Formats: sequence, structure tokens, C-alpha cells
Amino acid sequence: MTDLILKPGREKPIQNRHPWVFSGAIREIDGDFEPGDVVTVRAHDRQFLGRGYFNPESQIAVRMLTWSDEAIDEAFWRRRLQQAIAVRDEITGLRDTTAYRLVNAESDGLPGLIVDRYNDFLVIQALTLGIERWKEMLIEWLTALLEPQGIVERSDVDVRAKEGLPAVVEAPAGGRPPDLIEIQEHGRRFLVDLMHGHKTGFYLDQRVNRRRIAGYARDREVLNAFAYTGGFGIYATAAGATSVVHIDTSEEALELARRNVALNEASDVSHAYVAGDVFQVLRDYRDTGRQFDLIVLDPPKFAHTKSQVRAACRGYKDINWLAFRLLRSGGVLFTFSCSGLVSPELFQKVVFGAAMDAGRDAQVLERLTQAPDHAFRLSFPEGEYLKGFVCRVAE
Repeated sequence: MTDLILKPGREKPIQNRHPWVFSGAIREIDGDFEPGDVVTVRAHDRQFLGRGYFNPESQIAVRMLTWSDEAIDEAFWRRRLQQAIAVRDEITGLRDTTAYRLVNAESDGLPGLIVDRYNDFLVIQALTLGIERWKEMLIEWLTALLEPQGIVERSDVDVRAKEGLPAVVEAPAGGRPPDLIEIQEHGRRFLVDLMHGHKTGFYLDQRVNRRRIAGYARDREVLNAFAYTGGFGIYATAAGATSVVHIDTSEEALELARRNVALNEASDVSHAYVAGDVFQVLRDYRDTGRQFDLIVLDPPKFAHTKSQVRAACRGYKDINWLAFRLLRSGGVLFTFSCSGLVSPELFQKVVFGAAMDAGRDAQVLERLTQAPDHAFRLSFPEGEYLKGFVCRVAE
């Protein structure tokens, strides 16, 4: 097996079980290899550190698979899949939902692999060259372990290009899913497009946070910004909201939101659907004096690279400033960032700055994060990508 030797002083993160080796940490490569091969990672003095798969074209050159001297073979991959699945069987909050994450990449010891369950279908994402090399075998093991009706591949994310891989959307195993499938989540019903929807079809990581809104929604006028297919608004309606305005750039997403509202028999409450740029729509509301009692901001990722963090923070500050301007006294803001490069501490500073600039005094009632099926390892803080706050504007 090929040995990858690190520069002096670069072994500490690996010894602390961080799963990434950056290209700048590598001193030399001892042996022949093909991109995507498993290599042995060693310190500068050739002390064994672990094994991972290697892509010289990526800034994250090695993604660690193990810190033990063990073979990376079919038995290894099968064992890791079984371990990830077993963890989900222990999460009590998943017992009243039919859609959840089964494999969460690095945080489940399977870097580059995402597997989500939607009823009897699985949706996978192969995000890296190393996983691409093992993909067919992983699909075979997932089929054997879980016996799904079908498996959909949604490897159509930007990170694939950084690995030198093309986008892939297909149904490689079993039957192709219907255009829409219905999932159950804590008593709510949602239609999901597995082949074309955002991410793997639905924002599964927000499951717990959607449920949290119930404690704040009664008798409130709600603005659901970046609404997608209406999730937060539907939970708010079930909890007694008097009205909901859903805003999203996608007409198709809002049409599905309409169908989800009807599916949950929530149409007796006023629901408005506004297609447009959220920043501009909120500015229009500000200019016309429109106000709300509860606002949800769940924007897409603003920072994909470190060079984009500053601009992302300006975007987060702008959208939160507008939200604080639109809240009535005593109003509540659910605000999120899913940019992993924006830390919870930095996001809190951004939201604080937005409140100050809006002239509002706000309290943080709760800190929010991703659902437990999206758990992250303590040695891999980058896995905590979703962060949020529930803020109350003072009277």
C-alpha cells in the first residue's frame, strides 16, 4: 500500500482524529497510486497514523477512514454501514417519521457518503472520488441490508466538481420513484420530489426545529422566508398561527407548498405564496410598513469557500436586519445559517449586529442545531454546519 508522509508538525490533527488531510500538509508520497486509492498516512518519522482515500486533485487530499491498522475491504464498508444504521435505530425521535438520514459522511466514519431514507426509497450522494470508487459495492450492501424499493443517486452537488467528478442524477437500483412520494413527520405529511428536489429532496436536518416552532406560533402572523415546500409554515399552522406568508424564489417549490398545505388540511388558515427574491420582498414589506409576529429565515448556504465568508456574513446581516425591522414588539425570529464555514459564534455576532443596526433589543431564547440523525463527531466540528437562534424582540 502507498505511504503518504506528512511534513513535520502536521500530524496532530490526525492524531486527534480529525478526518481531513490537506494537500499542504503532505511532504512526500512513497509508492504508486491511482486517484481515489486508499493510502497509509504516516507522520514525518513514518509513525503510523491511519488510512484514508487519496485524491491529489482536491484541497482535502486525504479523507481518513480509520486510525487503526486494519484492511479497507468489503467487510470494512459493510461494518461501517451497519454501525451507522444501528445508531439511527437508537434515536427515539425517528420513530414517528418516515424520512431521515442514515449515513452522515465523516460523522459516521464514511467520508463523502450521504444516505437518506424516504419511506421505502434510499437517496445517496457520492461526494468524493474515494466514495465514487466504492459506490457500486455500497449500493449492493445498502440493498442487502435495507431491502429498499429503490435507490436514487443525487450526486448533483457543487463539491463533486472539486473532486473532478461530474454531476449524476439517476436511479441505479430497484424501481424509479414516482414523481412525488409522501412522507410522514411528527404527524405532518409532505410531498417530496426525490429526483429534482433540493438536497436529497427535503430539508431533513430541520426536522426538530420545525417542531420547535409550535411553542411560538399560536395566534401569530407568520412570515416563512426561504419557504421551499412550506415545512415551517405548516407546523406553525398546526400550532395555531393565524396566517402564513411563504416566500421563495421557486414557483415550483411554492406550488408544492400549496399542495402540502392542502394535504395537512391547513388551508382554513390564510396562506399566501410569494415568488421572488427574499431580500427584495422583505424590503418591499419594510417600505410599506408590513409587520409580523413570527419570522423564519432559513436561507440556502451563503458561503461555499473561505473566501466567501465575509460576503456571506454581509448577506446574513442584511436579511436579519430586515427581519428585525419587520417584527412587532414581542415578536419572535427563528434564524438559521447552514454555512459550515460560518461558526455559531460568528453567526451570533452577525445576528447581534443586525439587531443593533435595526434598533431592536433582542433576547436569545434558544440555540438550534441540526436533527440528531445528522450528528457530528467531537473531533470534526465542521460537521456542525446548521446553527440557529430563536430571538425575541423586546416590548
